Amino acid sequence: MRSIVKKEDRFYSHAETVSEEHWLAIISNDISYDGQFFYAVKTTGIFCRPSCKSRPPRIENVTIFQTADHALTENFRPCKRCKPTGQRLPDHEWVAVVTEYIDRNYMDNLTLESLAEICHGSPYHLHRTFKRIQEITPVEYIHMIRIKKAKEYLVETDKSISDVGHLIGMHNTSYFITFFKRMTGSTPLNYRHNPKDHRSE
Repeated sequence: MRSIVKKEDRFYSHAETVSEEHWLAIISNDISYDGQFFYAVKTTGIFCRPSCKSRPPRIENVTIFQTADHALTENFRPCKRCKPTGQRLPDHEWVAVVTEYIDRNYMDNLTLESLAEICHGSPYHLHRTFKRIQEITPVEYIHMIRIKKAKEYLVETDKSISDVGHLIGMHNTSYFITFFKRMTGSTPLNYRHNPKDHRSE
């Protein structure tokens, strides 16, 4: 049944709700459904064929489209693995998908391997392609975003050092302090008290 699907204040006018038949086809990678519908994953911004061998998403994150054009119209990008449009996703667009995912999920336990699986590629290709386009590796980018967010929390809130570490995905406070100092040359506490000393970082 055609519906207007809302996710994080976004409306997908060409979307359909996920039926049991859709879901069974997705989790079983049923090639017989290819061409009948495409599924998009809201958390990654990627859409796939039902037969895609990528890790199954959570059902609540899935949106169904009857055509690839409908998914493209809603700004989803084609999967690099199953090529739902029949064309290869350009590397710069794929890296944009990965970058956006990190920006939204930096507090999770992200690794090169998990990113590659989530964004439908191999760890080696992701590492090489990301570094070529962004000039740093995916792991380095994760570190950069975490430090940026930690600085914001330290300066703009009164949250404890431990809480700041938790908020950026570092649950061991001692490791967070060591990591922060290695990346900035300052402890989190010193940075909180003297942020102007580190403006150029």
